[in-house]
Parts: sequence; C-alpha cells; structure tokens
Amino acid sequence: MEGVEVKETKMLLNGFKRYRCARKLRLATVPYSSLGQDEAVAILGLLKLSNNRTLSILEQAAFIAELKNVRGLKVAEIGAELSRSKSWVTMRLGLMAEMSAPVRQQLFAGAFPVYSYMYLMRQFMRMNGVKAEEIEQFVLATSGHGLSVREVEQLAHGFFRGPESFRQEILKGNLALPLERMRQVPQSPDGCSEFERVLLGDLELTQKYMQRVMGKSQEQNKLTSRAFHAQCHLLTAGILSRSHAFLDALRALHDRNGQA
Repeated sequence: MEGVEVKETKMLLNGFKRYRCARKLRLATVPYSSLGQDEAVAILGLLKLSNNRTLSILEQAAFIAELKNVRGLKVAEIGAELSRSKSWVTMRLGLMAEMSAPVRQQLFAGAFPVYSYMYLMRQFMRMNGVKAEEIEQFVLATSGHGLSVREVEQLAHGFFRGPESFRQEILKGNLALPLERMRQVPQSPDGCSEFERVLLGDLELTQKYMQRVMGKSQEQNKLTSRAFHAQCHLLTAGILSRSHAFLDALRALHDRNGQA
C-alpha cells in the first residue's frame, strides 16, 4: 500500500482492496510505503506509472479530479506532467463529473462492481437514454449484496427494460425473485424464428423511443418553433388515434407470452 504523510497523518492513495482485506482479516499492521508529504506530487507519480501498475481508469479519473478540483491544476498542466493529451485528461474528468457522489462512494467502497459500472451502466446511459438519477437508484439498490457481474447485468436489463413492478422489487432490495425471473430468459435469441427476432427488435426499439419521447417532451424551453409545433401536432394526432388499438395488441401479446 502507498500513501503520503500529511501533518503526521498517513493518507492512503493506492491499495484500498488490500486495506479492506486486512480489515476483514483483523490484521493490525500491513506493509506501507510513503510517497512523501506532498499529495499532488505523489498522485502525479502514481499516474505516471499507471501503465505499469494496477490503477483502473476509475482510479485514474479520481486522482485527476483531485488534482484539478482540489489542487487547482489545469487540464493542460496535468496533461503535460503526465505526458498525456488533453483529451485523455478530459475524458477521465468527464467520467467523474457524470457520477453522483453516492455512486462514487459505493464504487470506491467496493460495494458495487467497477466493471459493471464502466461497461454496463454507462452503456445504458449512452445507448438507452437512461438518466443519471436512475443509474444512481439502481447502484444504491444493488450495492452491498455481493452480486456477480453477471447478476448485476441480469438485474440491470430487468430494471431498465422490464415492467415497473420489476423495478420496484429491486428498489426495495428484494433481489432473489427478479434474479430468478431473469435467469429464465434465454441469453440468446437463436432459438427464435426470423419473424420472431424481428418482432423482438421492434419491441426493443418501441421501448427505447417511448423513453426518449417522454424525456424530450418535458424540455418545453427547447420546443418553441412554429414549424415544430405544426408538425408535432400532426404526428401526435396520428399516434393518439392508434394508441388504443396498439395497447390492445400489446396487452394481448403480453398475456399470451405469460401463459406460454
């Protein structure tokens, strides 16, 4: 483990997993290496060696945010010190900026898999229009349960794509039943016919665009032009005229699948 000594206090910078393991094992002492008394210099030193160390991109991002927001270093200065481009620094700063404080706390405490956040949660935000508040709700509801990456993925698909009842079970912390339901869903649609695969794709797109329309329709300050109002009025009228028939067909499809 490595850290700095600030006013006779040892501040850990690297080795948090080993520290948590030591606490669980009730070890009174563990190997520790001091990187000096200047926190900024120590952080820069760790980042310079990050290619040869076990620092994850999330840990890099946290250190860079510390250098910029607390130590006052500019993006160009950080990039120059680390021999990195401005875009490399900016991307990691953006990663920390999009993450709420509660989510950050769960990730760095080891209560939620970092891999799941980096490669699953952020994918939902980019591709499915899921809001940061919904990501926070999911992370907080599933943290601390010792879930595997696969289990987190299963619950996430149900939480963000499934019915409201499924989401409420997860928010209440009742994870056993949602997990069991998701395990019954095949991981691949290879057993479906071409017609069935097309319909499944259509349903995914329908759900995606329903979420997008609901979200964007609330941005009244961005919907102001006369041309938009005229065309939107015609389109919404056409959709509303088919809404009852569409919902009837969807309910019938849902009921048939539930009985299969």
